[in-house]
Amino acid sequence: MFHIQNFSSRKCHLLVVLCGNYVNVEREPKAGRLRYPFPKLISSGRLEVHRLINPTLDEFHNTYKLICPNFLYLQGAQQEDEEEIGSLIWGTINIADPELLGSLIGPPLPTIVYLEVPRSENLARTLHGKGVPYVIYWNSTFSSYASSHFRQALLAVIQSSLSHIWDAFQLAFASFRLYCIKNSYVLPVNYQTAGDNIWPLLLGDEPKINITPEEPKGEEGTDPCDIVPRIKIHHKDVDMRLLICGLPCSLDPCLLGSLEDGLSALLNIEIRGSNLQDTLSEAETDSNGTMMVKYYFTTCSHAYFSVLVSGTAATCSDNQLLESLIKKELVENCHRFIKALPNSKEKSREHWNTLSIAAGAPVFEIFVKVPAWASEILKYLARELCYRSLVALGVGAIAGVPVTSFDKEDADRLLFFCKRGKKVRDIQDSIVFRPPKWHAPLVSMRKAKPVNSALLRPVPHIRPLPKNPFLDDGVKHVADFIPSVSALGNTELAPAPSRRSEFTSRFLKALQFSMSPLPLQKHGCKRSHIGLCSEGEFLQDLKQYIIHRGQSWLVPKGGISEFPDAVLNGSQLDLFNLYKEVVSRGGFSQAKGINWRGQIFINMRNYTGTHRLTSVGTILKDHYMTYLLEYELAHDDVEAECCILCESGDPGNWVNCSVCSEWAHYDCDQRPNIASFKDYAKTGGLEYICPNCT
Repeated sequence: MFHIQNFSSRKCHLLVVLCGNYVNVEREPKAGRLRYPFPKLISSGRLEVHRLINPTLDEFHNTYKLICPNFLYLQGAQQEDEEEIGSLIWGTINIADPELLGSLIGPPLPTIVYLEVPRSENLARTLHGKGVPYVIYWNSTFSSYASSHFRQALLAVIQSSLSHIWDAFQLAFASFRLYCIKNSYVLPVNYQTAGDNIWPLLLGDEPKINITPEEPKGEEGTDPCDIVPRIKIHHKDVDMRLLICGLPCSLDPCLLGSLEDGLSALLNIEIRGSNLQDTLSEAETDSNGTMMVKYYFTTCSHAYFSVLVSGTAATCSDNQLLESLIKKELVENCHRFIKALPNSKEKSREHWNTLSIAAGAPVFEIFVKVPAWASEILKYLARELCYRSLVALGVGAIAGVPVTSFDKEDADRLLFFCKRGKKVRDIQDSIVFRPPKWHAPLVSMRKAKPVNSALLRPVPHIRPLPKNPFLDDGVKHVADFIPSVSALGNTELAPAPSRRSEFTSRFLKALQFSMSPLPLQKHGCKRSHIGLCSEGEFLQDLKQYIIHRGQSWLVPKGGISEFPDAVLNGSQLDLFNLYKEVVSRGGFSQAKGINWRGQIFINMRNYTGTHRLTSVGTILKDHYMTYLLEYELAHDDVEAECCILCESGDPGNWVNCSVCSEWAHYDCDQRPNIASFKDYAKTGGLEYICPNCT
């Protein structure tokens, strides 16, 4: 049913070939010009980098055969003036001859060849004609800064997600237009005129999602296109506020169009690699045989989204066919769904600075109209530490959610293009260090926006944890009941007997009233820190831990894709985000000070704006105690902080200052006429402002 040419497997093997006498040589910028922080070519995420510098023909041939790269990157000779890139010369050999280069690249052919060489169209067409599916090249002279920006954006997409090269190029090209073409920073400074196509070009065909319908039972000679089932996707549009890294500028068609194309390409990448997870019928079949069904998907980056689809009962009953139809409909029309809105208000072009957004760099605001399902994906990706595609577009925050992978070097590279022709001192003096109103309200604004930004910050806790707590209900030390857990290495361990302990219900009931951490032998797992590990890595480790704890009834026999088998709000329980949000707020020992609905549930994939669930807090606590509590106690994932008023990390009701972002115990604030704790903790409640900021 579903046919698409994938870019590569889980790993992308990149072979980089550099040449020239100034490779890895630090050069001082000319007087009056800013230094550009060139990014390093290193392995990261899906990207596995191998590098050659000025190789001989034999060295290249042997390395190529050994690695079998699916991405070959050839850069022209680096000149003394770092802004220019020269011809393709390895030592004394001129590789710019199409026949010579074509003979060096033999089977197996790479999926993509990137020629970062001026006027390399003949080389590109020779390689494409030889069978290389996709070739990126330049048909003009270009600045090394502009080509570096494009290359960094392209590699950021490839390392972040399992993408098709067509979509990766579209996103990188959108970033190139947004920063290089917008700021007239494509050609070197000495070049005053330019011809056509002063940007990177791509040879290759756009991937198609082909639907192969079943053979018709009617007349012969029927056009297959006439029997492809029709569906209609229903969605509502929402307005999202984006903060883009850069200096204030007019919201012209170049800027808005580039952002639209970049976001469309990003969403296409996620949709192409998505998988159907669950369905939920919304209504009975009508007299015309049409029914409405909600479909839940996970993208290639593990983001969840849902779409409401109407179609015939026969079509909606075939999940494989529906998955292909929905993907085809969303990919082909994604560019029409994304609309960047011009804003005439002066405040949208101000400098707004906060260290949590774009590493403190100046940003400006853009409003974008997107479908609700797209907003779910974008907000999830913004929280992913290893996801770099949003950074390539310069997006620092999405609807109040900071892009966590944004670092200082990213901001410096993007601002380099915005500062052309301006003095650095003038730029620094023009920066106003304050966040926008929608992200951090002013002191006088007591009523919060629909989503309280303070609720998204982790609640502090005390470290180190107490080692010998007692429970009040006559329950003995937990260590007397719970066997120790051995380190999980390469040695296979037989799982403990699958039976329920008699003390479990009494222990969990007592734990609801005594939130002291429990002594457990640390789990010797080798997964990454919770802030860096992927969802699949976390679930696999959690599954192994539960089995060796003797609770195998919690793990379904279908494997990791069916774990857990608990359902919340019509979709599979999101254990990964539930655990991350709780441990970032002090762990379960701080359960009484956590707003489970407003702080935890809103950040899980199970959350929808129209849900009708009651007692969400109780449900989440029960699930956490069932699956995650003992796992938390056996790991060092809980983060630490202290109160700015009493300077301790004792448990209690924590509130976060919306001005300085510091935490305080609510009971430590002795000011008269202060609102109740519930008024600050609830969703859409009041903004708390600490005594130091008032």
